[in-house]
Amino acid sequence: MKESGQRHVTLRIKASEEEAFMDLLHFMYSNTLWSSSEVALMDVLMIADKFEVASCMRYCSQILGNLKMSLDSALLYLDLHSNVLMADAVQPLTEAAKQFLASHYNDITKFCQEVLDLPLAGFEAVLGNDDLHVASEDAVYDLVLKYVRTRYPSMEERRKVLGTRLSRLIRFPFMTCRKLRKVLSCPDFDPESISKVVMEALFFKVETPYRQRSLAAADTLNCYFTERAYKYRPVKVMEFEIPQPQCVVYLDLKRQECANLFPVGRVYSQAFHLNGQGFFLSAHCNMDQENAFHCFGLFLGMQEKGSKICSIDYKFSIRTKPKEDFEARYSGTYTFTGGKAVGYRNLLSLPWTEFIASDSKYFINDILHLQAELKIKPIT
Repeated sequence: MKESGQRHVTLRIKASEEEAFMDLLHFMYSNTLWSSSEVALMDVLMIADKFEVASCMRYCSQILGNLKMSLDSALLYLDLHSNVLMADAVQPLTEAAKQFLASHYNDITKFCQEVLDLPLAGFEAVLGNDDLHVASEDAVYDLVLKYVRTRYPSMEERRKVLGTRLSRLIRFPFMTCRKLRKVLSCPDFDPESISKVVMEALFFKVETPYRQRSLAAADTLNCYFTERAYKYRPVKVMEFEIPQPQCVVYLDLKRQECANLFPVGRVYSQAFHLNGQGFFLSAHCNMDQENAFHCFGLFLGMQEKGSKICSIDYKFSIRTKPKEDFEARYSGTYTFTGGKAVGYRNLLSLPWTEFIASDSKYFINDILHLQAELKIKPIT
């Protein structure tokens, strides 16, 4: 800089910048600041960016990150990354802001409208959360579409935002096949790009759980294959139309998920459809009244929405060691009406302690593999 050879340097600043500039000079000679409030520290940070004093920016970022954060301040810090020259100097602060927003809106079902009102950077921070509590990834997809359709009326701009910013936050491999079919025909996405995404998601679904975990472990860039804390557990479904409508449903539960069911918990699967009617599986920890011990139960339920009377031939199976083949446990026929369910309170005919034990033959690599075969039976 030519000023380096001069004994007197003239700098032009705005009157509003004087206090922050003097604090910047103080920092350059003492490595400390007079300022301590959030507003004053932000002023110093911005003037430090103007004169490219990265060390002062990092110092301000560290102090700000240690202050009690609010929604307003978190959103302000997120904007810094795109509003300063030296974005790397404020990276820790923007990351802290992302973590704050993700934690604050962790249970997105309670703050749906607030999340929709967030600016784009804040919306991204919330949806990037691996521990986001949401009903299913289908719900995340619907939320993203609602967000872009509300904020970006231009189809061109909407496709751009989805393609470059938001589509990477949707965990397509954990969406239901029924919803993935709708994704293919959604006009908001570029057809060629979204076709590749859906194909990749479908290939992931047919992978073994071990292979799925390997893909998730390798997915360090955008967590595309990382499963969230879904209220309804994802299932794999194979559908057949002939000789009559039928399907095979696979529900995998982690050992810890099963352990968390004790003493009277239950977990529900995502909905799946057979012959146009919605069904779901539910795993329970029940009390076997006859034998006076807790046990593992499995049930098949019918969704009330759009329900109609139908008769189903069903069979429940579970994979077991050492062969790791599916072993049939119960089968039968049940005529469903809206909201009804059929199942077995003690699917495995043994106490809960034996089912969940470390040497249990029902957990393969700490995964419980359940299968339900369903077939429509004509009502005579």
